[in-house]
Amino acid sequence: MTSDSALRIIATNGADRNVGAVMREIGKRARAAARKVALAPAEQRNAALLAMAEALRARTSRILAANAQDLADGKAAGLSVSFIDRLALDDTRLAAIADAVAEVAELPDPLGRVLAEWTRPNGLRFERVATPLGVIAVIFESRPNVTADAGALCLKSGNAAILRAGSDSFRSSTEIAAAMREGLEAAGLPADAIQLVPTRDRAAVGEILAGLGGTVDVVVPRGGKSLVARVQSEARVPVFAHLDGNCHVYVDAKADLAMAREILLNAKLRRTGVCGAAETLLVDEACAATHLAPLVGALLEAGCAVRGDEAVQALDARVTAATAEDWATEYLDRIIAVKTVPGLDAAIDHIERYGSHHTDAIVTADEAAAARFLTEVDSAIVIHNASTQFADGGEFGFGAEIGIATGRMHARGPVGVEQLCSFKYRVHGAGQTRP
Repeated sequence: MTSDSALRIIATNGADRNVGAVMREIGKRARAAARKVALAPAEQRNAALLAMAEALRARTSRILAANAQDLADGKAAGLSVSFIDRLALDDTRLAAIADAVAEVAELPDPLGRVLAEWTRPNGLRFERVATPLGVIAVIFESRPNVTADAGALCLKSGNAAILRAGSDSFRSSTEIAAAMREGLEAAGLPADAIQLVPTRDRAAVGEILAGLGGTVDVVVPRGGKSLVARVQSEARVPVFAHLDGNCHVYVDAKADLAMAREILLNAKLRRTGVCGAAETLLVDEACAATHLAPLVGALLEAGCAVRGDEAVQALDARVTAATAEDWATEYLDRIIAVKTVPGLDAAIDHIERYGSHHTDAIVTADEAAAARFLTEVDSAIVIHNASTQFADGGEFGFGAEIGIATGRMHARGPVGVEQLCSFKYRVHGAGQTRP
C-alpha cells in the first residue's frame, strides 16, 4: 500500500488497522521535510509564513464552516461553556490567527545565532550555534489555533511538525492545516513540514509517544491533566509539558485597591478557559479589612462563583466553603478560590504547596515584597502588578507560542521559536592536534 493511499484510508475510516504503518510513514515524511526546512534560508521560510497567512484568510469561509460543525458536535456532547469558548472561531479570531502567523515571519531568524564563543590557549575557537530540534510532535485538544501557531513556530525555527488535534477540533484543525501546507508549497518548501494526523483514533497518540521509529525528537502536549499525564508517563522521547495552570493573584498589604480589582477581574474573567487564568486569590490579612470585601464583591457581581475560607464566607452568603481540593484546582471556569493569608511568607508557602508552577502574580506597591515574590516563587512566569493572562507567547513578543512549559529542562514558560532550537558546537582550528 502506498503512503498516499494509506493516508486516504485512515482519513476516511478513522480507526483503521493501518494506524501504526501510516503514523510511521508520517514520521518518515516529517524527517525528510525537517532536513529541507532546516537548510532553507530565512527568506524562504518567511515567504512560506506569509503565504500561510494569506491562505488562512482566503480559506476563512471553509475554516469557519468546519468550526461550526465542530461546535455543533461539542454542544450536542454537552461540552462546558469554557471548553466551547476554547474551540470557537469567528472572523475576528481567525483574522488574529492569520496575523499571528504573519508576525512570526517578522521575528529574527533563530537559526545560526552564535550563543557563545571563546578561544582556548591552543588557538582553537569555539562557537555554540542555534540549530533546529528536528521533528516536533504536538498533541492538543480543543484549540484549533494551535494548528497554526505550532506549525508557524516550528517552520520559523527550521523544524517539521506533526500535529495531532483532538476529536473536538478535528474538522477546524484539518482546514487550518491545509492552509499551512498550501503556504509551504507556495514558497517551494515541502508540505510535509506540517502534517496533521488524519485520524481521531487514539492509537495514533500511542504511536507518537513511541517515537514513530525514531523520527520524533520532542513531544509537546497541550491539553488537560489526563492527556499530559499520559504523555509524561508513556513518552519515549523528550517532552515539553505543563500540567495545571493553577495560577494565583496575591494582594499584598500595600496593594492599591483599584489596581488590585482591575488586575484580579482581568486575570480571572478575561478568558476563563486559558491556562493563564487566575484560579486562586490570596489576600494579606493586613489589608483584608479594606480590600477583601470589595474584591470578593467585584467577583460575585461579575458572575464569578467564589469558594472561600471562613473570613471570605463571612462577607457574603453567596460564598461557599472552600475545601483543600479547591486550592489545588484549575477550574477553567467562572469559579475562584479565595483565601486570607498572614503575609508574604504564607502566600509564597501556599503557592509552593498548591500551585502548578505556571504563572503567579503579586499586586503591591512594596518593591521589596515584590522582589521577594519574584525571586522565591518557583513558577515559570512570575508577575508584579499585572494580570496573569499575560502568560502568552504573543504578549512576550514571541509572535505566538507552542505552549507554556512548566518543567525545568531546556524550555520554560512560553515556548517560542528560540525554545524550539537546540545547538551545536563549531570548532575552528589551524592544524592543531591533541598531544
